[in-house]
Amino acid sequence: MFQKVHVELKNKEQSFAAIFDLFHDRLLLFAQGMLDTKEEAADIVQDAFVALWQRMDNFSDTAAVKVFLYLTVKNKCLNVFKHEEVRRRYHHLSIPLYDEKPVMIKLIEAEVLGEIRRAIARLPKGCRDVISLGYYEGLRNHEIAAHLNVSVNTVKTQKARALRLMRDMLKKQPLHMLFLFGKIF
Repeated sequence: MFQKVHVELKNKEQSFAAIFDLFHDRLLLFAQGMLDTKEEAADIVQDAFVALWQRMDNFSDTAAVKVFLYLTVKNKCLNVFKHEEVRRRYHHLSIPLYDEKPVMIKLIEAEVLGEIRRAIARLPKGCRDVISLGYYEGLRNHEIAAHLNVSVNTVKTQKARALRLMRDMLKKQPLHMLFLFGKIF
């Protein structure tokens, strides 16, 4: 379902940098979906990459690294929940804080968003600028037009072109399209 990305694991520093670029945003989205604060999620992702750095020599392919990173982030998030549960029990609140079901949903969401962001990064500059301002910054068409010093019709055309190009980039990945049309556009 997802595009396979191959990273040569020969040079430790270069490999780590490539893996970091490939998985950091996805892991951050995954952790943020499970936790309450962005800072806590960022700390957990950073810890996962530190653990990866310490074990880099144990991996021979990107798939194994991906599994390791997601499991590390998931387990660290679960540890946060367990700690919070113990703290609440101590205060006589026995409200369960964690449901195992959403973990897979958050993982898929992080992967889908990662692929969408990669597709947006491959768009031509004009399309990428319009999409970024519209969907990441939350600007409306007339605000984007003023910001880029173009007409509103140009903004609409660039959005339509971006959507068409992204549809072509992601057409072999039906979950991406469902997410793309259902949540972003």
